[in-house]
Amino acid sequence: MPDRTEVRIGEYGSTLLTGSQLTPRDVERLRALQTGGRLSLEQLPTGWRLKAGATVGLLVLDRIRLVMEPKFAISGDRLMDWLAYALDAPAPLPVTSRHWATGPEGYADLVAAALLEQCQQLLREGLRRDYVRRQNLEPVLRGRLDVAAQTTRRYGQLDKLHTRTFDRETDIWDNRVLGTALQVARTLTTSPDLARALRTVADAFPGPAPPDTALHVLDRTRYTRLNTRYRAAHTWARLLLRGGGVTDILTDHGTAADGLLLAMPALWEAVVRRLATDSVLPYGGHAISSSGATGIAVRGDLGIASAFRPDVLLSLPDRDPAVRKLLPVDAKYKRYDRQGVGAADVHQLLTYSAGYAPSDNSRAVIVHPRTGGCSHRVLQVDSPRGCLGNIHVVGVDTHTLPQQATAWMESVLSLANG
Repeated sequence: MPDRTEVRIGEYGSTLLTGSQLTPRDVERLRALQTGGRLSLEQLPTGWRLKAGATVGLLVLDRIRLVMEPKFAISGDRLMDWLAYALDAPAPLPVTSRHWATGPEGYADLVAAALLEQCQQLLREGLRRDYVRRQNLEPVLRGRLDVAAQTTRRYGQLDKLHTRTFDRETDIWDNRVLGTALQVARTLTTSPDLARALRTVADAFPGPAPPDTALHVLDRTRYTRLNTRYRAAHTWARLLLRGGGVTDILTDHGTAADGLLLAMPALWEAVVRRLATDSVLPYGGHAISSSGATGIAVRGDLGIASAFRPDVLLSLPDRDPAVRKLLPVDAKYKRYDRQGVGAADVHQLLTYSAGYAPSDNSRAVIVHPRTGGCSHRVLQVDSPRGCLGNIHVVGVDTHTLPQQATAWMESVLSLANG
């Protein structure tokens, strides 16, 4: 990768760039990200003001290498723990490992190291082989003779034979997509050691395919007992090829900029969905859909009908075995450990509680990130006619391991369930 000036800003931070630091192509790509609400770019008489939103990661432009660091609640190696938790991928190596040490390379190198670790494990176990059909021109007969090709192309000559073979090879899509992802990872890293290791491992995989083709194949991949051990490696490969996106976490949609960007609010929603679901499993709870028959819809207005959908809707057991209680849970990537819950969020959660909880015990849950320990407080919304509902505001300490947070969340949701 050519030398570029590195510019580092924190989440929600800003920086000034000179006019010569951005090319017209860079401006076009940044405008595309601005359209998606990921950052803002303002032209000044002396250059540009670039302001980051709730997006972290790496963006490689023509003349600069922009690193957006997580500053809000999740940082460094712990970000990778929570990302792996949201992806349901294997836990990363301990932070004492040289591959996972948090350094100036940042988030992109950590993801590249995760891919490298999984690919090395696949090589140790042996790459999967499958039958691949080939048409070859050989000096001796191997496989089956292609009679039609032999008569129309060789005109009876027997010095070379057109053959059809069907052999077990490693040149299959399960392996080729990883070769592509390893090549992409090399373009994002600035660590010489990591780049060297990625190149060495990439040489052991079949030739890479175009990134768009590889991503299309990954999205269509189905796992069986034959390739289930590839799931973790494919998870990190998909993350790299999508530029940081994990399904709805895609941040650079519509732009061809090289980079690895992660939208923190979408990541937090993915974390809360799994956190809430895992926390209620021990006492018979599970997540259900909040659309269709269980949705809250607004009809009769101008335009298309709208809907209220919590990030997670939990179905919980009641004292009566024939009855199930519903508990709406919403993820908020906000500093509710330092400020009160906004009026718009109170209105939203009251709508959820009115729609899903009984009128005599209306309740809903907000889950937000924080540091310095977990927290739990209850907002009681009163009116002249009595209590409108209770909103449980749950702060999850993102400096802890996800498994520890799950255990704590289990007790809180049990209390919120009443």
